[in-house]
Amino acid sequence: MAYLLDTHTFLWFISGDKQLPKTVVEKIADISTPCYISIGSFWEIAIKIQIGKLKLDIGLEELYRFAEVNQIEVISINEKHLLALLKLGLIHNDPFDRLIIAQAIAEKLIIITKDKEFKKYKVKQQWG
Repeated sequence: MAYLLDTHTFLWFISGDKQLPKTVVEKIADISTPCYISIGSFWEIAIKIQIGKLKLDIGLEELYRFAEVNQIEVISINEKHLLALLKLGLIHNDPFDRLIIAQAIAEKLIIITKDKEFKKYKVKQQWG
């Protein structure tokens, strides 16, 4: 199985946040388990830092390095993702979450997220 990390999942993993279930931490930390993060998550993080909605102890460059060191591959946005996005209903209002859902569908990945809104889409997800 391969996993796509929701933005909060990645941020909680890097910060050691106790809200992240131990089973999720173990999956992400196990470098033999393919884990991915969307470039859209980095875009979301950059915007939230810029508008003051997110404060981090490390910079965006360090977030990229953290993903790289932990073998979490960054997925770019491609045509297949945008075509999947167009097929999604407008259930979830967050454009970054909708992109993550579309990428997971297009790439056949399981999303690791706590967001209950994701369940309204036909996408595989796990938490805990």
